[in-house]
Amino acid sequence: QVQLVESGGGLVQAGGSLRLSCAAAGRTFSSSAMGWFRQAPGKEREFVAAIRWSAGSTYYADSVKGRFTISRDNAKTTVYLQMNTLKPEDTAVYYCAAVLTLYSGYVPAAASAYDYWGQGTQVTVSS
Repeated sequence: QVQLVESGGGLVQAGGSLRLSCAAAGRTFSSSAMGWFRQAPGKEREFVAAIRWSAGSTYYADSVKGRFTISRDNAKTTVYLQMNTLKPEDTAVYYCAAVLTLYSGYVPAAASAYDYWGQGTQVTVSS
């Protein structure tokens, strides 16, 4: 079992920054990768970024590349999402998720591939 708790969401003006945190507990050593997803009202949950636990390799959606940075701490118990130059279209509930097994070494972007989820944190960007 892996427990995930997000924090750091809030209200920010366009152009501002926020940093989200995802504290992982439980069998975190068994997680192969961690991802951040977001879901806006009336839309499907979409991939934002992911990081491999071991190698630290990172992956981003095109919509956030160059603005968002995913990272993890040395103890590999917390994953961060630094969000800069925020836009109103970044408004959503942000979720972190853990995937236990990577098939062929591939870090998935599909939400259905992830095994554990946090409760989500709201990010609202005003124009």
